[in-house]
Amino acid sequence: MPEAPAPPAEAAPAAKGGDIVDVAVGAGSFNTLVAAVKAGGLVETLKGPGPFTVFAPTDEAFAKLGDAAIADLLKPENKAKLVAILTYHVVPGKVLAADVVKLKEAKTVQGGVLKIDTTDGVKVNSSKVVKTDIGASNGVIHVIDTVLIP
Repeated sequence: MPEAPAPPAEAAPAAKGGDIVDVAVGAGSFNTLVAAVKAGGLVETLKGPGPFTVFAPTDEAFAKLGDAAIADLLKPENKAKLVAILTYHVVPGKVLAADVVKLKEAKTVQGGVLKIDTTDGVKVNSSKVVKTDIGASNGVIHVIDTVLIP
């Protein structure tokens, strides 16, 4: 029996129905975020039932912080600060792009509030949303170009 062709790379993570962590790992552009989620002990949470909306900074977004800042955040003694930053990127519920554009702000799992500006594209605080509605079995990911700091 011939093997079925592999799905296109863009469709693969969502088509497999993976959770937010699996989709982020599969995308290949969130290596720093995945490392931070592991260091913060949040893998099980983000593999949980959710639903969650994650504003996911790319590796390039993390690079803007600088290697020293990233290394510092990943140290065990800075876990609380890392967890605060990571959970500031997560909004409870599944908020698709069509819903995000109707909002002026969104309360995060961390407890802070993200400001949403739709006057020129979509911005969350000062970060631009560069890709939307990446589906996961327990929520949705929107890709951002800058790390959000609470």
